[in-house]
Amino acid sequence: MVLDTFTPVEKISLRERVGRALRAAIVSGEMEPGVVYSAPSLGARFGVSPTPVREAMLDLVREGLVETVANKGFRVTAIAEHDLDEITELRLLIEPPVVAKVTRSIPAADLPALRQMAQAIVDRAVEGDLVEYTEADRLFHQRLLGYSNNARVVNLVSDLRAHTRLYGLAGLLERGELESVGREHLAIVDTIESRDPRAVEKIVRNHIRQTRGRWAGRS
Repeated sequence: MVLDTFTPVEKISLRERVGRALRAAIVSGEMEPGVVYSAPSLGARFGVSPTPVREAMLDLVREGLVETVANKGFRVTAIAEHDLDEITELRLLIEPPVVAKVTRSIPAADLPALRQMAQAIVDRAVEGDLVEYTEADRLFHQRLLGYSNNARVVNLVSDLRAHTRLYGLAGLLERGELESVGREHLAIVDTIESRDPRAVEKIVRNHIRQTRGRWAGRS
């Protein structure tokens, strides 16, 4: 008998596996801002050679999560409160009006997929998988901004989010707030379905503002 169908097997390189482990260590606070980590020492911790650690770290450098320290290694990028305020201010200027503008042009046929993406954020929050939560969150917001057909807007917001996407999530999870934050994305889809641009702009604006408040430990 000839089998013509196979279950796809996810291929993950050692570099990607190490990258996931590093992200998990950053978001959990195991790797702290200001501390210099060398590729050999991290490789010994993960049981791998320094090469995939160095490659994964360079990926994180491009994402803005870590920075290189000449002749020493890498350290987690520190984010000050004023940095968060500035990033939030820029996101508020860009995201709410852009999503509001595209509200009526989002095809009805796309709404189930958007709802599924929003639910994935909730599911990852329930599971406590912070790394996959941030990825699901990134994909959702990029998808919404993508309806603008403005690549510069998408790239700009992606760059802004890259500097904060792991910030404070461990605290939200510990306080039991992460699931409620995740469910805000379902509410955004519900509001988009109403085709009311003003309501969409308001809910996206509130989502970004409340996220900033939660970063600071405020409800």
